Amino acid sequence: MRDGPESAYAWNRLFAALLTSAIGGVGMWSVIVALPAVQAEFGVARSAATLPYTLTMISFGFGGILMGRLSDRFGILVPVVGGAVTLGLGYAVASQATSLWQFILLQGVLIGAASSATFAPIIADTSLWFTRRRGIAVAIIASGSYLAGTAWPPVVQHFIDAVGWRRTYLGIAVFCVATMVPLALLALRRRSPLTDTASTTSQRVTRAPRPLGMSPSALQTLLVIAGLSCCVAMSMPQVHIVAYCGDLGHGAARGAQMLSLMLGFGVVSRLASGWICDHIGGRRTLLLGSSLQTLALVLFLPFDGLGSLYVLSTLFGLSQGGIVPSYAVIVREFFPPGEAGVRVATVLMATVFGMALGGWMSGVLFDATGSYQAAFVNGILWNLLNVAIAVGLLRRPARPIEVAS
Repeated sequence: MRDGPESAYAWNRLFAALLTSAIGGVGMWSVIVALPAVQAEFGVARSAATLPYTLTMISFGFGGILMGRLSDRFGILVPVVGGAVTLGLGYAVASQATSLWQFILLQGVLIGAASSATFAPIIADTSLWFTRRRGIAVAIIASGSYLAGTAWPPVVQHFIDAVGWRRTYLGIAVFCVATMVPLALLALRRRSPLTDTASTTSQRVTRAPRPLGMSPSALQTLLVIAGLSCCVAMSMPQVHIVAYCGDLGHGAARGAQMLSLMLGFGVVSRLASGWICDHIGGRRTLLLGSSLQTLALVLFLPFDGLGSLYVLSTLFGLSQGGIVPSYAVIVREFFPPGEAGVRVATVLMATVFGMALGGWMSGVLFDATGSYQAAFVNGILWNLLNVAIAVGLLRRPARPIEVAS
């Protein structure tokens, strides 16, 4: 089929979706870079200044489920265009906030929900355009958030230093609407033929009722807990590296460079993990990535010099990039394609909540102890829970993807 799975159209669509995801992903990263400026302007504690990020990620998670349902029903075009317009509105209005609580609500509710359209729903949609190379395809599209994290922090930091965070937010609003809407209208109109195939064959082909020897709800719950725990751990370096570097005397600009470096190598890790996933499966890839992330977090404890932090940011990026895409692959391995949007979004919502919870917990631990050491230990413990779940899933017998009814 010329426009079917694995076709040239599928690959072209993938890269258009990747660009859309990289632009829309600004909603997750701009607030991290703006954290010191917002804290200074409103005169609040570090934990309070972290609340805009926390609410952004909570809204991002719930928004992903809503956008996933819209994608399952109408295709990805509707949530992406709607998200782009809402994203522009959110940044424009947030730039006029006169109090921290106004900023928290506008950043969290509007920007967080709008950005969600370019994460879980677009990952689920991409998985429906590939079969044999699903692992690498999902890894590529999941790299959109990391490309956003690589490109946006230094750009946002530059404009915050030059014109302040308010004008920077206004500029982001204009850019997102002007680029995302045309790109989506040009490249993301068609729906995957796999959804039609799933509907027409539902009378003679069904899924096994107990994936990995458990109920679908039990497997979904385990994946949700795994996603939450790995991202509580992941959030410590990603959310606080800019503030951490400022506290150590290295400067916020250095921290923004480290965040960019961390996420840039995260792209490399995601692509490599996608190739690995196509060869060893989603569960083994999850265990590999989670184990490496634990090791990287441990190394942050004894080293805090400028050169060491650059090296550790690189190592952290290389260690953890494949974790989140592996959840989408596991969902596609053990659940029907017609449920992809909601189920992938639900699991990835948990990863987003993990980032939100971990970012807030790290701020609280910093306020309580005056350093980030306890926050790193907290992340390591959560990561060990993720490793335990990955081991448990891997020890369970797999089942055929489809069985005759």
